[in-house]
Amino acid sequence: MSLSLLFAAALQTAALTTTPADPASAEAQAVMVPVDAVFAAIAARDGALATPHFDDDARLTAATTNRHGLPAVTRMSAADFAGNLTPAAPPLEEVMPDPIIAIDGDVAMVWGRYVFRIDGAISHCGSNHFDLVRRDGVWKIANLTWNQRKDGCA
Repeated sequence: MSLSLLFAAALQTAALTTTPADPASAEAQAVMVPVDAVFAAIAARDGALATPHFDDDARLTAATTNRHGLPAVTRMSAADFAGNLTPAAPPLEEVMPDPIIAIDGDVAMVWGRYVFRIDGAISHCGSNHFDLVRRDGVWKIANLTWNQRKDGCA
C-alpha cells in the first residue's frame, strides 16, 4: 500500500472519529478564548493582546491572490503577525459567525468562514483554520491558516 493511500485512510478515520463539539460547552468555549483574543487584538490593533494566545512556535499561513491575480502563499511567525498589529486608523473587524469546533484530548481545531471589515466596509472574506494545543490546561494557537477573497463576501 502506498504512503498516500495510508495517509488518506488515516484522514478518513480521523474524520469519522472526530465530531464537532457543542459550541455552548465549557470546553468549546475554552477553545474559543484564544481565537476570540486574536479577533480582539485585530480590532484593537494591538499585537500584545494576541501574543499570549499563540504557542511558542506558532505559524500563520495565508493563501491569497497576488497583484497579478496568481495564487500566493505567505507564511509568518506569530511574532511577525503581532508586530503588524499597530495602532492606526481606520478600524478593523474580523468576525467568524459560525465556527466549527472539534476537540480530541489536548488537540482542537476551529474552522469557519470569516468576514474582514475595514472602517465598517467589507474588505475580504474566506475561511479560517485554527489548530490549537492545550498546554498546562491553557489552549494555545499552534497554527492559523486562512484564505482570502473579495467575491462572495456578503
